[in-house]
Amino acid sequence: FSRAYRWQMQLDASRTPAGYWPVYHAMMVGYLANLVLPRAGEVIRCSVLRRTSGVPVQVALGTVVTERVIDVLVLLGLLGATLLLDFKTFWGFFNDTLLGGKADSIARNPTPLLLAALAALVLLAAGGYALYRNLARLRQNALFNKGIIFVKGLLTGLLSVLKLQNKGLFLAHTLFTWGVYFLLDYLAFFCFPETDRLTMKAGLAVLTFGAFGMAAPVAGGIGPFHVFVQGVLLVYGISKEAGIAYALVVHGAQTLLVVLMGGISFVAVAAADKRGLVEEAEALADEPLTTE
Repeated sequence: FSRAYRWQMQLDASRTPAGYWPVYHAMMVGYLANLVLPRAGEVIRCSVLRRTSGVPVQVALGTVVTERVIDVLVLLGLLGATLLLDFKTFWGFFNDTLLGGKADSIARNPTPLLLAALAALVLLAAGGYALYRNLARLRQNALFNKGIIFVKGLLTGLLSVLKLQNKGLFLAHTLFTWGVYFLLDYLAFFCFPETDRLTMKAGLAVLTFGAFGMAAPVAGGIGPFHVFVQGVLLVYGISKEAGIAYALVVHGAQTLLVVLMGGISFVAVAAADKRGLVEEAEALADEPLTTE
C-alpha cells in the first residue's frame, strides 16, 4: 500500500495523475507478472495503468525507473551499514558465496577484470560516436523520432521525483517500506530455534543480500534469494539446512502475499476493464446510424 501511494505521488508530479486504487491494482498485477516473467512486470503494470487511467506508458515507465533507482540507493545505504557494522560477515559472504573464495587470486591478478572494463568502455565510446555521426540521418527516420518522443516521456517520469510536492512524505514512505521488509526478515528468525539467537545486525545483513537476490533477473527471485540468504546465515554459523528452511519461509510468505493480493488486483482490473468495454459498447449502440 505504501509503495502504491509513493508511485501515485510520482505520477502526480509528472502531471499524469491517477487514482490510488488503479495505481495499486496496476502495481500488484505487475508484481504478480514478475513471478512468471522476470522484470516484465514493470512494463505490464505501466500498460495496465494506461488502460485503466490513461497514463502514457513511457511516463509511467520513467517513474518506475526512478523508483528502482531510489531503491538501489537505499540498498547501497544498507550495504554500507552492513559493511560498517560487521565487515567480517560482509567480506565472508562476498568472498565465499559470490566469488567462490577467489577474492585473493583476483586481487593478485586483476588484469582480466581490468581488460573487461576497458573493453566495455571502448564499446560504449564507439556506440556513442556512431550515433553522433549518423544523428542527422536518423532524425529523418520516423521510427527514430517516435523513439525520441518515447525517451522524452521517459525523462518526464524520471524527473518526477524532483517535482514532488511533499518530498518528506515520499521519503517517509520509502523508509517505511524498507522498514517493513526488515521486520519481516528479523521476526522470521524466531520461527526457528537455530536462528532465534540472531540479532538485528544479522537481520540487516539478510535484508541487504536477500534484496540483491530478489533483484536477479529470474522469476520472483527464486534461487538467487535462497542462495544469498543461506550464504549470509552460514557466515553467522547457521547450518545450510536451517538457512534454506528460513529462506523458504520468508520467500514463501512474500510469494503467497503477492499471489493473493495480485490475484485480487487482476480480478479488479479485469472487472473494471469489462465495465469499460460494456459502457463503450452501450454508448456506440445509442449513437444514431448514419448512411452515406
